[in-house]
Amino acid sequence: MEIRHATNPNDAKHYTTDRLRQEYLIENMMTPGELRTVYTHQDRVIVGGAVPTTEPLKLDVGDKLKTEYFLERREIGIISVGEPIGIVVADGVEYTLEKRDCLYIGMGTKEVTFRSADPQNPARFFLMSSTAHKTYPTRKVAISEAQPTHLGALSSSNERTIYKYIHGDGINSCQLMLGMTLLKPNNMWNTMPAHVHDRRMEAYFYFDMEEDTRVFHFMGEPSETRHLVVKNEQAIISPNWSIHSGVGTSNYTFIWGMAGENYTFTDMDFVDMKDLR
Repeated sequence: MEIRHATNPNDAKHYTTDRLRQEYLIENMMTPGELRTVYTHQDRVIVGGAVPTTEPLKLDVGDKLKTEYFLERREIGIISVGEPIGIVVADGVEYTLEKRDCLYIGMGTKEVTFRSADPQNPARFFLMSSTAHKTYPTRKVAISEAQPTHLGALSSSNERTIYKYIHGDGINSCQLMLGMTLLKPNNMWNTMPAHVHDRRMEAYFYFDMEEDTRVFHFMGEPSETRHLVVKNEQAIISPNWSIHSGVGTSNYTFIWGMAGENYTFTDMDFVDMKDLR
């Protein structure tokens, strides 16, 4: 488990490109045969990726959390991001996930493992975990069961479909919110006009991208924007003081997850275009 510390917006104004990438970009999320996690002190969220091959991968607590097991004081959301079928086992109960299906596992679950239905064609899982104060039931929502919200327009290059999985009107949780946005062909912009929400951090995971395509992810305070160049299956840690918007060289899909002070999806402080710099 890699540890990343919280950062100050006044300091971030002076970061070089390399420093920005070190602090906010997670480059190697999906490695065959490994479960990789990053603990950020931005609201103590953990993001990670699992690609089980011949052997199942266990959600191991390691020595960083100082608890007996990973979900002793945490909850977790998992989304399958690959075509192959994946299986998550939570305290002996199996959940089969096809691409874009979501599974929430509540606090107190002692053992979680990931495996592939076909080890030669491994599944790929994105995961995000936040601290928890009570136990909510483990629950799966398939992409076919999720309620889509259609937003944007081709004229502004942001026609997209949002699927909300873990939120107040969906899978209940303590503070974790998790969903996914699919941009339609010939659409490249996300989350523009931009916003911030000082009560919550956010994480982005970009996928369904071709090898030679990129997303230019914009971050920073509205008056001091910066950008990161992101390729397929990389993630962004977005502090609560930062905007989180992007434009790609082609359409793409991204998972967004939030955790922090409140549990209101619509709590956003929108930024007027004239105030972006």
